[in-house]
Amino acid sequence: MNFNIKTAMARVKYYYDPETLSYKPVEYPRTLRISNFFIFLISSFLFGLFILFGLLTTDFLNTPEELLLKRELKNYEFQFDLVSKRLGEIENVISNIEERDNELYRNYFEASPVSDEQRKSGFGGVNRYKNLEGYGSSEQIIETTKRLDILSRRIVVQSKSLDEIRLLAEKKEELLASIPSIQPIRNEDLKRMASGYGWRIDPFTKTRKRHYGMDFSANRGTPIYAPGNGVVKRADSRSSGYGRHIRIDHGFGYVTVYAHLNKYNVKRGQKVNRGDIIGYVGSTGRSVAPHLHYEIIKDGKKINPLNFYIGNLTSDEYNAILIQASQENLSLD
Repeated sequence: MNFNIKTAMARVKYYYDPETLSYKPVEYPRTLRISNFFIFLISSFLFGLFILFGLLTTDFLNTPEELLLKRELKNYEFQFDLVSKRLGEIENVISNIEERDNELYRNYFEASPVSDEQRKSGFGGVNRYKNLEGYGSSEQIIETTKRLDILSRRIVVQSKSLDEIRLLAEKKEELLASIPSIQPIRNEDLKRMASGYGWRIDPFTKTRKRHYGMDFSANRGTPIYAPGNGVVKRADSRSSGYGRHIRIDHGFGYVTVYAHLNKYNVKRGQKVNRGDIIGYVGSTGRSVAPHLHYEIIKDGKKINPLNFYIGNLTSDEYNAILIQASQENLSLD
């Protein structure tokens, strides 16, 4: 009985009334008690929600399978980051190769640069990544896949470009080896450079006549050298005035002619390289003395051979020939 009285008294709160000089029980309005009750319920709910959120965001309530899946997911995310970084490095490398390709290689071989549109074309229009949509990491997966596709396209285009550069390099090398770039008779074997390209005096008619080659005066039997790689197209005496003569097709539009030979050292269809002996100086055909009449034809037009002696003459030797070739003297054929 005493226990119940004490318990009941403990639940009742008192305040001191100075007017009556006594303690009186505290009386709470019904509305206050109800509002306090609801505040308690809301506070309890929010506190419980906070605790639940904390538990859900930690591994405390996760099963071992869920923990394993989370670790695998984090590992995949880590691998994605590594792939993205590696893709960035590869993209930088291919960009550097593309820049050198356009500004160095293709420029050197006089080829048109490959535009960015050509390197990255073929990825517009249809949504080719629709099957990758609807996943938690779809955006990351689609972006990575797209970068891989573009990179693959750029590599294919660059590979084709390098194949083209290789062919151009081979042609360039072949061109440099084929262009007639040395004097057909060695300087020490020459008596003199008898007559140059241009207007000269015909030795038979004594009239002014256009001379379409250069005459090199030398002893009969002096070796004649091929000035560039090519194929012998003619080695006969069936061309009026030329006597025994040779024609070499060097490709790329270049043909050289060697006239008034004493004898041949090659035959029709034979391949020759720069520096090979193709024949010997003579005075056959329309000629007044042993010499070599030498012509260069480019795309069907006879041009001045003097512009091609870059492979075996010093600057002084070239200047001496230039002075002799500019004199309008008597030709030997």
